[in-house]
Amino acid sequence: MAHHKRVPSVARKSSVEVDIMREAGRIVAKVLAAVQEAAAPGVSTAELDRLAEQIIEGAEASPSFKGYYGYPASICVEPEDVVVHGIPSEAEILGEGQIVGVDVGAIFHGYQADAAITFGIGKISAEKQRLMDVTLESLGAGIAAARAGNQLRDVSAAVQARAEAAGYGVVRDLVGHGIGRSMHEPPQVPNFVEEGQFVEYDLTLRTGHCLAIEPMINQGDWRVRQGRDGWTIRTADGLPTAHFEHTVAVTKDEPLILTLP
Repeated sequence: MAHHKRVPSVARKSSVEVDIMREAGRIVAKVLAAVQEAAAPGVSTAELDRLAEQIIEGAEASPSFKGYYGYPASICVEPEDVVVHGIPSEAEILGEGQIVGVDVGAIFHGYQADAAITFGIGKISAEKQRLMDVTLESLGAGIAAARAGNQLRDVSAAVQARAEAAGYGVVRDLVGHGIGRSMHEPPQVPNFVEEGQFVEYDLTLRTGHCLAIEPMINQGDWRVRQGRDGWTIRTADGLPTAHFEHTVAVTKDEPLILTLP
């Protein structure tokens, strides 16, 4: 019996729900700003994790990641060639010239927000700066396409076009996601278009859809490999990667970024 995969049904959030997610998003933005400020040569990634948890709990929220499928920390830390899900540790010390991604989520009154930034430690190379700039521009392009009446493929294509025009690899094994009461809700939000791979491409975006859009862009090839710890994902070629993410609500007008200060 043939069965055609159908576009998943995606919950639409009310304006009240979006407002609560925006509060969660403000907490996330505050954490990312504080972590970036604290990150300096000689600082351990575990210190950044403790700082993040303190801020989240101080805001009467809870960290989305801690305990999620057994994940042991409140943030994911992504130095250099780590694409996502790097576990903070006392042993991992930040060094001058590195780029580091930090991904964080917070739950506030039962609703989630999720965002990531990548930044340099001290003085970084022009190549690494360009990689970060283009990844952030890719995110901006994806967000701009997240409008009611557009299809999800428009978001995916916008991210891919900007990154590939700059000569970079767009990670394919990891994607963005819907978000709300759960960290990961339908739809999956790929950063590339490959016809037939995701039924979500045909999803028509509607007011109240909330998406975590998160380009993961590699300086080299798009391929990745999983580390021995079962969590850390690195670029297969060992070249640097950058990761930026915002939680965004589709509205009747411009897309609303929920993870801004």
